[in-house]
Order: sequence, then C-alpha cells, then structure tokens
Amino acid sequence: MRDVYLIGIGQTKISKNLGVRGRYMAAEAIEKAIEHAGIDRKQIGMLITGNMTGGILANQTQLGALIADAAGLRGIEAMNCESACGSSAAAARLGVMAVGGGYHDVALVCGIERMTHVPNEAMTAALATAADWELDSMNTVSFISLNARLMRRYMDTYGVTAEDFGHFAIVAHDNGLTNPNAFLHKKIDMETYLNSRMLADPVKLLDAPPVCDGAAAILLATEEVARAAHRSGLPMIKVAASAIGTDSPGLDARREMLELDAVTISTRNALEQAGLKNEDIDIFEPHDAYTIITALSLEAAGFAEKGKGVHFGKNGEITRTGKLPICTFGGLKSRGHPVGATGAYQLAETYMQLTGTAGENQVPDPEFALVQNIGGTGTTVVSHILQRCA
Repeated sequence: MRDVYLIGIGQTKISKNLGVRGRYMAAEAIEKAIEHAGIDRKQIGMLITGNMTGGILANQTQLGALIADAAGLRGIEAMNCESACGSSAAAARLGVMAVGGGYHDVALVCGIERMTHVPNEAMTAALATAADWELDSMNTVSFISLNARLMRRYMDTYGVTAEDFGHFAIVAHDNGLTNPNAFLHKKIDMETYLNSRMLADPVKLLDAPPVCDGAAAILLATEEVARAAHRSGLPMIKVAASAIGTDSPGLDARREMLELDAVTISTRNALEQAGLKNEDIDIFEPHDAYTIITALSLEAAGFAEKGKGVHFGKNGEITRTGKLPICTFGGLKSRGHPVGATGAYQLAETYMQLTGTAGENQVPDPEFALVQNIGGTGTTVVSHILQRCA
C-alpha cells in the first residue's frame, strides 16, 4: 500500500428546501475541492460518490456517472457507494484503497444527500431502509423509535436520566455556532434540552439531528501529488488508517444491544493500522446522530467504560479545549446530518482542524484525529485516522 494524503476539501452550506438538485450541489462541492487542492482536474482518475436515498427520493441512480458529468468529469471512472448514513465515509474508504493500491494517483470522493424536497413520511420511510426491513422496518419501525429503544434500555440498565445525555447536545450546538456551513446556529442550555419536544420517549427533538441537504467533497492523492500540491506553511494530512466494521442491521439479532460491536471492530483495526492507542487521539469525531449513539460510541471506541459513556464530557472533556474534543464543528446535531454526505463533511472538517485552518472552531495543536461515520444504528462503521505531517 502506498501512503495516501488528503489534499483538498469542498463543502456546501447545509440547507433545507433550496430547490437545487443534487447533481448541482455535488458539482459545487467538487469544484471547491479541486480549487482548494490546486490541481488540474485531468489528474483525477476516479470519482466515488456516497449517497443513500437518491434512488428512492429522487428516482435517480447512476449517481457516479451523473455527478461526474455535472462536474465536468465526463468519461472518468465513477461509481456510487451506498452504506446508509455511512455512505460517503465508505466511499472515502474505496478512494483510499484505489490510491493506496496503485490504481489511481488521485481519487475524488463526494458525499451528496437531498431529503427535504419530499414529505416527512417519504423521508422517514427512505431512512428506514437502513434497518432490517424484514425484522424491523416493515413493522413501521423508524430510526427514531430504534434509537428510543436503545436510549430506554441504557437508562434502565445503568440508572441514568434524560438529563445525563444533555451535555452532548449542548456542546455540539456550541460548536456549531461558529461553523458557517452548519444548518443550526442555535445555542442551547440544559433547560432548553430537557423541554424540547418529545419525538419517541425518551428521545427528544434535541437528541436527534435535523433533516437537511448537503454535499461535501475531498481529494485523496499519493505523496508525490500531495507534495506537488502542498501549500507553503500548512502541514500535509496523511490518511494513517481506514477501516470498516459491521454488525447485524437488526437490534434484536445482535450479541448485545448496548454494545456497538462494529464501532469496536472498526476502531481497533484503525488504531492498529496507525500504530496508535486511544490516548494518542487528539480529536474524536463521532457519528452523533442521537445522543445515545454518542454515549455508546465513546464506550465501544474505548474512550469510556461500559455504562459510563453517558457521563463522559460532563466536566468539559469534550469541548474544543478539553481532553478529547468531539463534534468540533457542531457534529450531526448542529452542523446537520445529510445522511450519505455526513462522512465527507466530517473528513473535510477534520482536515481543517489538523491544518490549523478551523478558525473559531480550532482545537489547540491536534496531531491525530479519529473520524467515525455510522450507517444505521451501528451496522456499518467506517473509521479513518488522519495525521498531521510536516
């Protein structure tokens, strides 16, 4: 395997009901990434898009070729990758393999999702396809209800209350305030969190992410290309690890409902690839779609003991100046969760942190970041470790 570097990023502002078709949102993000990297588009050998619902909500598949055409890359090797909410991180995994394996010197990854142009019922049904249709979704189970099951089980098992989850949402919203691409710029406190509307007991509105649209793109390249494109004064960003772990889509089929085994597998493999331990990680970008998933991810990834993840961060450990900053640009809760595009946003934001270009959201002097994107309720978990290099 050749070393792989992240050399360019592009993001659109996360939005709702703009009326802009997905291909044009994707093309905007791609153009920004190419301009940011400072390379000729002819150097790009491959495009992998990450999308979950296009075939259902937009009646459009073939997104790889469609977006390549819209972005002025007609004829390029292109494909779409679907892994539910983890689609664009899985696409990035394919990009790492393509560059690292010697198939291409530059690979373009673009996450795109458009969900707000359809009624809520259609959107909810589309998202439910990420669960086990036979065991869960056909019985009118939604992702809100699945996360409510997890949260209730956790509360009953460990004797915690709804208030114990609030700090995750509060920190995410604080960080989103200064992210220009975030969907929600709304500061909240514990009272606001506790009084937010109940969606499915015990999951409240501020436990869940907003429905939104967005596109983000990243460029992956060999060290030779990365050095040629390197901007003076900025560090280079290496993809030190890339790994996927999986589990059953059905909660009842899992070894243990409150242990996200795919997070454990994916994290362990990524740390081993990078030659690191948990204590070496300076930033953790979890898939905080629901506050219960944040708590369970902290435990499964090895940052908190079983049953203690919900308490992690109550003393400021997860703020941008804390021991383990998380959701540094607002996470899924405040930045927004355009499902198939979320992983690309996470990687773009982490690139900014490691290059010291995160502005008001900057974490002090990070070197290693673990970026984790989840498809379903812990079914497909994609972990990347990014490293700041000289």
